[in-house]
Amino acid sequence: MNIPTTLKHKPVIVSEDYENIDGRNAYHSDTKGLSLGLAQWNDRGKVDISAKVWRYTGEKWSRQSEELPLHRVIDLAILVCRAKQHFKESYRYEKLYDPKNTTIDRIGVQGDAMTVSVCTENPMIDEDIKLFSQTLSNDDEFISERLHVLSTLLKEMGY
Repeated sequence: MNIPTTLKHKPVIVSEDYENIDGRNAYHSDTKGLSLGLAQWNDRGKVDISAKVWRYTGEKWSRQSEELPLHRVIDLAILVCRAKQHFKESYRYEKLYDPKNTTIDRIGVQGDAMTVSVCTENPMIDEDIKLFSQTLSNDDEFISERLHVLSTLLKEMGY
């Protein structure tokens, strides 16, 4: 299925048939494609590039399709990496985190820092963090494969 090219987001680089590789949802996903293109929020004279996740309900393109600026896509990748790194060592804590110091890291970007922390505002955090950890472990094959590919590409690009 080809992603639409007549909507406000204008695809330039696409990955169609994404549903075949969508992690545990592979071959059963409503996420049909990913694209990099011209952002739907562009104003006259101002052009941004965005990434878009295209979802299809079986009848129409979903309003749950998401468009993100490229820097946010990379920020999400950074967040995934740091979370994965945290959970690699989280067994050291009874609750999988230190309740006295919920900040996992501060990662310098753009003259400031992205704070990565455990969301203790979540009233179910002690149960939810266990579920998150278990799911991260269950999905390790999908995630690690992609991180290895990303690492190789970054090295090839000189990063």
